[in-house]
This record gives sequence, structure tokens and C-alpha cells, in this order.
Amino acid sequence: MKRFIMLVTLMTASISNALAVLQIDITEGIEAAVPIAVVPFNWNGQPVPANADVSAIIASDLSRSGHLAPIPEQDLIARPTAVNEVDFKTWRVAGIDHLVIGTVTRQLDRSYQVQFRLFDILKAEQSLGYSFSVSGGQLRSTAHRISDYIIQHLTGLKPVFDSRITYITVEQLKGKAPEYKLQVADTDGYNPQTLLTSPEPIMSPSWSPDGKKLVYVSFENRRSEIFIHDIFAGTRNKLAAYDGINGAPRWSPDGNYLALTLSKDGNPDIYVLNLKESTLRRLTRHWSIDTEPAWMPDSKSLVFTSSRSGSPQIYSIGVAKGSTPSRLTFRGKYNANASVSPDGTSMVYVHGEGDSYRIARMLLEDRTMRVITDGPLDESPEFAPNGSMAIYAARQAGKAVLSVVSADGEHQHRLALDAVDVREPAWAPSR
Repeated sequence: MKRFIMLVTLMTASISNALAVLQIDITEGIEAAVPIAVVPFNWNGQPVPANADVSAIIASDLSRSGHLAPIPEQDLIARPTAVNEVDFKTWRVAGIDHLVIGTVTRQLDRSYQVQFRLFDILKAEQSLGYSFSVSGGQLRSTAHRISDYIIQHLTGLKPVFDSRITYITVEQLKGKAPEYKLQVADTDGYNPQTLLTSPEPIMSPSWSPDGKKLVYVSFENRRSEIFIHDIFAGTRNKLAAYDGINGAPRWSPDGNYLALTLSKDGNPDIYVLNLKESTLRRLTRHWSIDTEPAWMPDSKSLVFTSSRSGSPQIYSIGVAKGSTPSRLTFRGKYNANASVSPDGTSMVYVHGEGDSYRIARMLLEDRTMRVITDGPLDESPEFAPNGSMAIYAARQAGKAVLSVVSADGEHQHRLALDAVDVREPAWAPSR
């Protein structure tokens, strides 16, 4: 569970059986969200391709946002597919604030024209509408894009669903060695791609700011080593293979640096690698354990986990020479593995009390802290690109799940997996 300890001891990750393919279903609803109706799109007599039901994907995205609550399809009071079929009064009486309709038409060249309209029921007018010409393989991505348009228009939040996530799985077949996989998938778990398969642990994936590369730790050579993987080119390069620990790599928001945990000079400390100049500089110097760096948005400072107080706590430090660490967390004997919001106003992290480990959020301006998940074994939180929610790993009924929680902790979605164990999710920058 405790990645902080794993990095120090170089023990393999405490991960049990897992299937390689991730499938996500929402298993917890939301309350107090704005009601919206997403009517099944008209496919003009064409069969709906498998796993490409555009309106169903949109409804799922809107529900997971925590801000909108699509009514169940069976509860729809009408199923309009054109503007002249929308009866605003009927929808208003039903308590629906917004309505989404659309059509999907297959063209002669086998492409698809996808159109959608968003209506404001209270104002009795169309508030948004777009048309896209896409291939069959782009239908799911287009649905996520439509979701982003709708959420941005209604809430002001930046796009997040037409993106990707990465995660690590382990499959333990009877009588065989475990098989670790680094996978990338859409934010709803579809279209998984395996980037690396190894009989040894893979850890700590981190996205580049442009979403084209991943940096991670691999034990494939029976020691911790850090690799950069170009997803589109399908190539990778070994970045660090020093004696001792090579761990917890994190890309700076400006893309110019990587923060690493290395023990090549003694104790595990934070180092900063200048990617343009290929120069490495030691940032912390302490007899304790310093690890798990996470950047502030300006790339001029970062937060990290340290045991210098006698237990894992989170500290901040500037990247400039001469900077000294400042402790951020004081409540509880275990606070680790932080992720900073894109606007730099807050961070989420693992907060341990007794045998329970939950995700907490701290407002950095006044240091107020609030636990936002239920535990008991929550780990690896990371903010979504728009800062409105965080994805994290958890366990439920002995089974690994990924979960999403709103930044205020008011809305939680447990995402059920067809896998026994999945760890260390990371959300890619929006496309």
C-alpha cells in the first residue's frame, strides 16, 4: 500500500492478481447535481457499432463529472431527435434543466457525421450545437469531446474526458510468475493499449505535459531503472540506472525538467534533471528519506514526502539553489504521495490514521485540510487536468478498484473493474 516504503526498501509492489484489460462501470451515484436528459441519438436506421453508442458515452461522462446528473434512459419522458420535436414545457414540468439530442449519419465514404444540440429548458432555447465528420474509430473520442463541450459550457470547467489515463496491472496465474503491464486507456477504460509487459514490477508512471510520453520505473533488469516512453513512436529510452534507488519520476509542467528520487549519493533525496541540458542537480540533502516529488504549476517549486520529522510528511521546496524545505502537513502520523491542483491552490494526498489510509485535500493558502474519501486503503491520488476531481486507487471487498472523487469530496464514483488489482492511475493532460 505505502509507495513511500516501497521506494525505500526496493521491495516489489504489494499487488495481487489482475486482469490486463480495464473496464469501468459507475457503481455509486451522485446527489445534488444538475438534472440533464441525454436522449439516445438517432442513427438514421444504421446499427449502432459495438462500444460506440455516442449518447450513452456522453451520459456516462456527464454523470462522472459530479456536476450533472443524467436521468436514466428508461425514465425519459420523450425521445426527440430534432429541434421541432422538443417540447420545452413538458421537460420543464419534469424538472429537467438541460436536454441533449443528436444524430449519427453514416456517409458514403464510411465516415460518420455526428451532430448534437444542447438545450436550456428554462430559457427554451438551444445553447450549444456542433457537427463532426469522423471515422468509425473516432466515435468514442468524439462522444468524449461532446461531453467536454457540454461540461465546459455549463460549468466553466476545462475539458477532461477526451483524454487518457494510465495504470499498472498485475496478473498472477496459478503456477506462473506474475505479469506486470503498463497500460493506457480512454478515461472510461476503453481502448486499452499495453505499453510494457514485464515479469518484474513497474511503478510510478507520469505523463509529459504534451501527453505524448510517459516516464516510469521498471524493475525488468532486476533493479529500479527509470525509462521515458514515447507513446506515439513506440520507443523508449533508459533515463536513470544509478546504483541504489531510481524512483518516483515526475515531469515538470513546463516540460523542461524531471524530478527524481535517487540514492546514488547516500540517502534517498530529490534530484532535478534538466532535460535540455542533461544536467542533474541534487535538491535535498538529509539523512532521512525524501521521495515522491510533485511539481507546482509554475515549475519553480515542488512538494515531496520526507521522513525527516520521524514519520512520512509532506514538505515544499523551491527549485532555485539555496532553497530550504518547509513542512506542510502536521495532522496525523502519515501524509504522503501528494498531487498539486493545476491552479496550485490545493493538493491531494494519502492521509493515514491507524490502519486507515484515505485521500485528503489541503488548501495551500491557509493549510486547512479535509479528508475526502472513505478508505480504508486508498492510495496514489492525482488531480484531473481541470482540477475538479481526483482519480485514485482503492480496495473494495478484496478487489482493486479505481475511484474518482470531486475536489470537495461531495461526489464520489467507485469505478468497478474486471481486474483483481490495478494500481497507480495517472490522468493525462487534456488533448
